[in-house]
This record gives sequence, C-alpha cells and structure tokens, in this order.
Amino acid sequence: MLNPVITKETLQFLNELKKNNTREWFTEHKKTFKVHEANAKAFFNGLLERLKSHDEIEKLKVFRIYRDVRFSKDKTPYKFNFSASYSRAGAHRRGGYYVHIQPEGSFIATGFWAPEKEDLFRIRKEWEIDASELRTIIDKKEFKSVWGEMAGEELKTSPKGFNKEDPNIDLIRKKQFIFVKNFTDKEVIAPDFAEKINDDFKAIRPYFDLMSSVLTTNLNGESLLD
Repeated sequence: MLNPVITKETLQFLNELKKNNTREWFTEHKKTFKVHEANAKAFFNGLLERLKSHDEIEKLKVFRIYRDVRFSKDKTPYKFNFSASYSRAGAHRRGGYYVHIQPEGSFIATGFWAPEKEDLFRIRKEWEIDASELRTIIDKKEFKSVWGEMAGEELKTSPKGFNKEDPNIDLIRKKQFIFVKNFTDKEVIAPDFAEKINDDFKAIRPYFDLMSSVLTTNLNGESLLD
C-alpha cells in the first residue's frame, strides 16, 4: 500500500502562498507548486486505498487551489491549503469524508454537511421519535476520544413543526450533523498520518450505519430503496 506523506516543505510552501497571495507570485513559483500538489494528490490517493480496505468509496475529489472570488469580498486568488473529499458508494451508504491540509489549520471532517430538505426533515423526525440509539453511539467513550462532540450549524430555536420542549431538541435544531478533528503541523508531517486518519474515519462507521439506515427508510422502518 502506498505510504506518501505530507512534508514540512509542503506546509512551508502553503505558508508562503498565504503571505504572497498574488497571481504574479504564484506564476513565478508554479513549478514548485506543481511538485507539492503532486505530493498532496499522492497522499490523498494513498488514503483512498486505506479507506477502501473497510468502506466502499465511489469518488475521490481533490479540490483546486484556485478560489472562486465572484461572490466573495476576499479577492485573493488562491487557497493556501490542499483538500479532498471522499464519497461513499451506493444509495444505501450515506455520509462522506473530508481532509484539509493547511499550516496551523489542518483537520478532518465527516458526516452530513448539507442535508437536502427532505433528508433533514427525516433526520429530525427520527430524533423526535427516539434518539437513544444515536446518543448511545456518539456518547461512547471510544467514540468521543476520537471525535468529541457533534459539530455543525444549528437553529437558535426549534424548527417549524417541532416542540421546543422536546427532550431531543438539541439534536433536532441542528442543520448539519458533522464531526471535526484538528491536527497540529507536527502530526500532519508524521509518517503515520495517513494511517491515523484512516483509523479515525474507521471509528465513525457506527454513526454512518445508523444515519444510513435512517435516511433509507421511512418512519415505519420500511426501505425507500426498493
């Protein structure tokens, strides 16, 4: 199995790009960028092979370094990170993985970033009925030691049609259902970083299995995929 690593030099280049975020500087250093981009892509592909050992992955997407500035007040043309996402295969496998490499800002994330309206309603109705299975999974010591608390945007009050006094309102008012883990630069350049990420992503599986079951059945537990 491939074992490419993120190098100290790659992080240094991203730092320089942050400080010199202009087209002129980038053009002058594009050959160097290409070397570090190839290294990052090799890392993401090496992680892909690891993920495939315990999950079905449909697609790896490596994000471009170029920023879309059309609707942004920040007109700097380049990101100063390398990032990638991994989509799970099949309608019965929900959730996804994300990796973000950035000097003093590297992290991984997993879960459900932007559920469609129907999926969001289905999730909220599930927690309205019973959230005990979810809480059992995410409150386990082994799970929390890796992923901590559930993150993501949430409403300040209850969604329309839901009781603000519901005992599970802390879950119901969420708009995203994600988990995030941060890493130091020292951890990022360690030779076992890809293996560490893979182990962390493996730990999310019970959560994915539950959420996939919820999103592929109706409230009676009948499959929506038949």
